[in-house]
Amino acid sequence: MQDKIFNLHKQYEPCGDQINAIKSLTEKYLSGEKNQVLLGATGTGKTFTFANIINNLQKKTLILVHNKTLATQLYLEIKDMFPNNHVEYFVSYFDYYQPEAYLPSTDSYIEKDSRVNAEIEMMRLSTLTSLFNYDDVIVIASVAAIYASVPPESFEKYILSLEVNQKISMKEIFSGLIKLNYQRNQIDLSPKNFRAKGDVIEVAFGYTNKNFLRISVFDDVIESLELVDSITHKKIQNYQRFNITAADEYITDNDKLDIALQRIRDELKERVKYFNRENRLLEAQRIEQRTNYDLEAIKEFGFCAGIENYSAHLELRSVESTPFTIFDYFNNKNDWLLIVDESHITLPQIRGMYNTDRSRKNTLVDYGFRLPSALANRPLQYDEFLSKTNKILFVSATPNEWEVEYSNNNIVEQIVRPTGLLDPEIFVRPIKYQIDDLMLELERQKKNDERTFITVMTIRMAEELTHYLQQKGVKCAYLHNELKTLERSKIIANLRRGLYDVIIGINLLREGLDVPEVSLVVIFDADKPGFFRSEKSLIQIIGRAARNANGRVIMYADEMTDAMKKSIDETNRRRSLQLKYNLEHNIVPKTIIKPIQTTFIHIDTEIQKTYSKEKDFDKVIADLNKKMLEAAKERNYELAAEYRDAILEIKAKNCKK
Repeated sequence: MQDKIFNLHKQYEPCGDQINAIKSLTEKYLSGEKNQVLLGATGTGKTFTFANIINNLQKKTLILVHNKTLATQLYLEIKDMFPNNHVEYFVSYFDYYQPEAYLPSTDSYIEKDSRVNAEIEMMRLSTLTSLFNYDDVIVIASVAAIYASVPPESFEKYILSLEVNQKISMKEIFSGLIKLNYQRNQIDLSPKNFRAKGDVIEVAFGYTNKNFLRISVFDDVIESLELVDSITHKKIQNYQRFNITAADEYITDNDKLDIALQRIRDELKERVKYFNRENRLLEAQRIEQRTNYDLEAIKEFGFCAGIENYSAHLELRSVESTPFTIFDYFNNKNDWLLIVDESHITLPQIRGMYNTDRSRKNTLVDYGFRLPSALANRPLQYDEFLSKTNKILFVSATPNEWEVEYSNNNIVEQIVRPTGLLDPEIFVRPIKYQIDDLMLELERQKKNDERTFITVMTIRMAEELTHYLQQKGVKCAYLHNELKTLERSKIIANLRRGLYDVIIGINLLREGLDVPEVSLVVIFDADKPGFFRSEKSLIQIIGRAARNANGRVIMYADEMTDAMKKSIDETNRRRSLQLKYNLEHNIVPKTIIKPIQTTFIHIDTEIQKTYSKEKDFDKVIADLNKKMLEAAKERNYELAAEYRDAILEIKAKNCKK
C-alpha cells in the first residue's frame, strides 16, 4: 500500500448525502471509471465532499473554476483542509488587461496594456515549482489555466541543483543564478534578487517573499543550505539538497535563440512577399518594421513587448501544434484528478475562449500587425483540453447534458443539506392578477420581517415595477447590469439589513446573491422562452430561496412550459428526498445565520475621499489591497471581492489617463 501523502484536516465528519457521495465516487474512480458527475444542490457542502475524494484517491488534483472570486474562496478553504500539503493558486496575473487589437472600421490600433499583480505572479511560479518537485499538490485554477505556459522541459532545464559538500565555486553559482533570471542586488533582497557577503550567498526566490535561501561556501565547497525567514532572518530549515528554480515563469532558452530568431526572419520574409504580391504595401512595411524591431530587442535583451506572440518559434515547435499549459505538469505523472466546479458555467467558458482569441488575432495578422505564427499563442481548443485530462469530476447543481453523456451517466447526487434546509415550495399563478397578488405577498413578507427577490424579463418591466412599488410604499431597489459592483453590493447589504424589503432584477443568477433573509422568490413571465427561463436557469433562481426555512417561489405564467415543468419536478423531487431524510433523523430545518457585512457600504465613499488627490493613488491601492487580504484571511469573501473590484476600477481609470 502506498504511503499517504495527502492528509485532510477534518473539523467535522461527512453527513447526509455527503457520506454516500464520497463513498460512491471514490469506489468508481478506484475501479477504473474516468469521468463522473457530482450533482450537488446549493448548500450541500460540495467542497467538503471533493476534499474527501482527494484524500481518498491520494492523487495530484487540479480544481478548475470559472472566475477569480470563486478560485480565491476555494483556495482558502482547501488550504485550511490540507494545511500540510502543497495547495497552490493559479489564475491570470493581470489586475488590468487590455489585449492588443485592431479595429479596421475606424483604423484604430489598440496596443496591449496591462498591470501585473506581483503576488499572483509569485503564486503562479510557486504552482509550477510545486508541481515539478512534489506529488502532494492541489491547484485551484481559473479558466486562465487553458492559456499557454512555459513548457515543462524548459522549466526542468532551468534548475540550479545544489548539494551540501558539492564542489562548486561562487562564480559558478552566480552564473547559474543569472541564467535563471536572478539579478544581483547587494542592497535589496526582494524576490528575483541575490546578494553575496563573503562566502555566503543569499537568494530570494521568484515565487515567495516569505523566505530566502542562504548558501554557505568554503574553499569552493558548499557547507550548508539554509531556508531563512525574510523578516526575522532566523533559520527555518536545513537542506542536504536544494533545487533553485527560475526567477520568472517565462524564460528565454539561449541555446535555442539563434534558431528561433532565424525562424522568425524566414517567416517575416515570406509574409512580406505575400503582402507585396497582393499589392498591400502598407501592411508589408508595417509587419517588416515591427518584426525587425522585436528581433533586435530579443537579441539584445532576450525580451520584447508581446514576446508571447513568438512562442512557437522560441519553443521550436510547429505553429499548428498544441501549446504547453499547466495540464502538461500534471500529465508527467499521468494519473491525476481534474475537478470542474460549477461545470455548467466553467465548460461553456472554456469552449468559447479559443474562438474569441482567434478572431481578435486573425485581424492583427490580416492587417500586418502580427506574423501568422502569433496564432500559436492561444488557449486550448476544447478537444485539446479534454485530451489532456485523466480523471474528471464535474460538479454542479445543474449539470449540462454534455457532462452527463461524457461521464456515461455516472451521476452521484448530493441533495440533502447538513443544515436540514429544504428546497423551496413552488406555486404557479396566472399573470392576469399578478400585481394584486404580489402586493398581498409583499405585505405578508413585511409582517414576517422576510425579504423578497423579484426577477423580470426586461429593463422596462424592472424600472416600471420598481417605480410602481415605491409609489405604493414598498422599500425596493432595482438591480441592473449598469450598476458597479460596489453599488450592487450596497443594495444587497441594505436588503439584508432591512433598509429594502425587495430587490428587482433581470439576472438574479450572479454571485453574491445567496441571502438567507430572502424567503420568497417571484418569477414574472416564467413561461417566456429564452436563457433566463430555461430549465437550468429556473432551478438556479429557485435555489435563491433555499437558504431560508420558509423558502417559497411563485411563478407567474399562463401556461406550463417544458422548462417550468422540469424545474418544478426536479425541485419537488429534491424536496421529497430532503423531507424524508429530516423525518428519519429528527432534523428541524433552520435558516442559515450569516453575518451582515456592512463595512463595504462605505468603501466607495472612502475611495472618493482618498482618491480625490492624484498623489494619493499609490496609497489608496496599498490600503485597499491590505484590506482585501485581511478580509480574505477572515473568509469574508464578499467584502474581499468588493475591495478587489474597487482596486481594479481605480487601476483601470488610471491606465486610461
